[in-house]
Amino acid sequence: MNFTILAKGHKNVLSLHKSTFEITKDKDLTLSGDCIIGLDIDRSMEDFPMEFKEKLANDDTKVIVELKTPNASDEIEGFGHHDLTLSHPTDIVCRKSDFICSRTLMIKSNKAAIDLNRDLIADLANAESMEVNIRLI
Repeated sequence: MNFTILAKGHKNVLSLHKSTFEITKDKDLTLSGDCIIGLDIDRSMEDFPMEFKEKLANDDTKVIVELKTPNASDEIEGFGHHDLTLSHPTDIVCRKSDFICSRTLMIKSNKAAIDLNRDLIADLANAESMEVNIRLI
């Protein structure tokens, strides 16, 4: 089961956060948003099909997020959880921890912003576009 989101980079993408990474519908980014890697996303959690949300809200679901820019890619693995609400209208956050809120897509992620492929981050800092493919297993 897959869901794809398109995002845009921004000159202020730093990707330095040690426990999360985020994509958002916001169109602007300050330097304090060091977890945000993609902006102006074309779809949010509100657009997830119900069947997709139901599978994500399961402790046994493995979540794979594939990030692709013109010159680089990365793959991040984590897990769903029965307490996920998947209801935030603008933000999607992947977490290394097991903290859950309306913005959480997955927990126990094997990567945060600081761990992502630096060529991918360079593309995003140069305002390249990014495809975010969320795959559930």
